[in-house]
Amino acid sequence: MRDTRDFRFLPALLVVALSGAIVELDMSVPGFPDIARALHASESTVQLTVTCNFLGYCLGALVHGPLSDRFGRRAVMLAGNTVMLIGALGCALAPDIGFLLASRFVQGIGASTSVVLVFVIIADVYDGPRMLRMFGLTNAAMSALMTAAPALGGVVNRTLGWRGTYTVVFAVTLAALVLMALFLPETGGERVKGGARRVAADYRRLLSSPRFLAASLVPSLLFAAYMVFIAASSFLYMDRFGLTAPGFAAHLLVVVASFAVTSLYATRLTSLLGGPERTVAAAVAATVAGVGLFLLLGDGPVGTTAALVVFCVGFAALYPVVFGRSLQVFPALQGAASSLTMSGRALLVTLFTGVASRLFTGDATVTAAVMAAATLVAAPLAFVKAGGGHGVVAGETGAADTGEPGAVSGRGPS
Repeated sequence: MRDTRDFRFLPALLVVALSGAIVELDMSVPGFPDIARALHASESTVQLTVTCNFLGYCLGALVHGPLSDRFGRRAVMLAGNTVMLIGALGCALAPDIGFLLASRFVQGIGASTSVVLVFVIIADVYDGPRMLRMFGLTNAAMSALMTAAPALGGVVNRTLGWRGTYTVVFAVTLAALVLMALFLPETGGERVKGGARRVAADYRRLLSSPRFLAASLVPSLLFAAYMVFIAASSFLYMDRFGLTAPGFAAHLLVVVASFAVTSLYATRLTSLLGGPERTVAAAVAATVAGVGLFLLLGDGPVGTTAALVVFCVGFAALYPVVFGRSLQVFPALQGAASSLTMSGRALLVTLFTGVASRLFTGDATVTAAVMAAATLVAAPLAFVKAGGGHGVVAGETGAADTGEPGAVSGRGPS
């Protein structure tokens, strides 16, 4: 471990580095109806901004880690956040929906940089209990950002319009980039040569393991289900249910907060429920119940919000247990396992939001049905155990604690 006195400002800098990537999706959602009107686009096409963003995120997530091993953490952080800055500027200035979709793709590639590398940098500098505390501190800050983003997006959209939302993300990203250029140290060790072939071999080994695939797919499928709701939420609450932008932001804030708060106390909740296996059973029941309630009660704002709260509480409680399992199938490949899971998650979000947006009819039926499909696939996989039959609860190992406690925008640690 390095002398951490040389990195006393690093935690604050890493939170700043994450801020743009964390809020860039949730802040934009309240402006979707305005985007549709301003750019003469259909509701389903506007929802594809989420799909394009996650497609870029998926592709970027696969390369940033290996690139940082070869060229250094600092260089890749600066380059990736510059890409995100360009994407945010393109979104703010987009003359038509096609340009906006392309800009969201570029923005997603850049946004994945900080999400991948912040937790790698923490692991470079800290170890043992100090590393776990740093993960917890950073995750708490991420949850706070995720919880505040929808409300902030609603306020900005109301006062500055939808272009103002992307302008704010541009400003936050620019500030983070300047601070990183001035103060971010290089934390990586000796450069790795020939890393691409090694990473490919690690990925092949992981993809050939049914136990890893099961543990990896569960949180990814549930997060894809959640993002299907996020992509359609502004149209449901504002166009279908007739809420104002602040009213929609308030409902979305409740949904997001239910996930963030449960995530922050997931370890304690697991203890109260009697251990990982009972937590999995209870959490799976909650996610299935949540989408079931959405199918039944999704014709009004209160019923929709209540159903999503049940779903989010179950998902947040389940996540650290199953994500920990995915890291324990091959303990020597934890970094590759986490990166592959994160990229796969973005791919599933791309696929599910793309399907849901194409089928969207203006009410909650399609959204709830696609969510239910993803959840019902994930539910039985959650009961597949990793090697040795022992689930890992967040907080028991450093790897399990790198989960994404407030994963509303999908932007969790690698």
